[in-house]
Amino acid sequence: MDQRTIFIPEGLAGERVDAAIARMFGLSRTRAAELAAEGNVQLDGRNVGKSDRVHEGGMLDVTIPRMADPLEVKPELHDGIRILHEDDAIVVVDKPVGVVVHPTVGWTGPTIVGHLAAAGVRISTSGAKEREGIVQRLDVGTSGVMVIAKSEHAYSVLKQAFRDRTPEKTYHALVQGHPDPLAGTIDAPIGRHPKHDWKFAVMADGRPSITHYETLEAHRFASLLEIHLETGRTHQIRVHMSATKHPCVGDPLYGCDPILAKRVKLDRQWLHAVKLGITHPESGQWVEFESEYPADLARALDVIRDAD
Repeated sequence: MDQRTIFIPEGLAGERVDAAIARMFGLSRTRAAELAAEGNVQLDGRNVGKSDRVHEGGMLDVTIPRMADPLEVKPELHDGIRILHEDDAIVVVDKPVGVVVHPTVGWTGPTIVGHLAAAGVRISTSGAKEREGIVQRLDVGTSGVMVIAKSEHAYSVLKQAFRDRTPEKTYHALVQGHPDPLAGTIDAPIGRHPKHDWKFAVMADGRPSITHYETLEAHRFASLLEIHLETGRTHQIRVHMSATKHPCVGDPLYGCDPILAKRVKLDRQWLHAVKLGITHPESGQWVEFESEYPADLARALDVIRDAD
């Protein structure tokens, strides 16, 4: 709480409470009115409303609650997050669905960086405050393996490596139907959807985006693909597969069949980061880390296999 007391000067005599607070404390009229409505404003020892008038020499007491920073990292353990590897330079985690990598505006759930902070894992302080140590991200609805930098040197090296596209990111995706050809490359630029800020689409003026895929299993209703990303655009796999009329099973945002999603009991896209290969930022050796399918994806795949 920020407690402020001030005596009303002659020039503000007769002003409304919200107007006087706004002028003296540099707040907006809306915020000043909220403070009065919340009982945080007193004039000469009594609570006043936003439209009450102030008088010269009156003692105005205002309590201003400090607003929570939506991007503040909150240490909080999450049972579903597993640390696959940790050394002085990096920490590799197995991210579950329903967890974001770092705080974002509007998100109040668990984060990877919050879990690491609560677990006593100190990560790099390079990067924006809420994204310190983050060199790659996975969507909230995508699970799997990812790396975070612990040292400043590791952050610098890995950040450049991801810019240069040297890490090997391998995903498995269960998509509707059967891609033709069974293996290939999708080279289509991606940009923000013209009608939905939170959605992306193949756009002529989008950023270059390249996805390589290979069919691992072909079943009656869906195909299991292995996917390698040459670029790393937001929602890239989901957008590219949807554009080829083979959306990820369980992905309503990009056009999945809701009946099939219900049949396999899936309420998120069937997409998992199964392997990550990087050149270790300290040793210079090539290292690989893997993540098994989580229970919901494994169950959905079994349903698809049994339907043949």
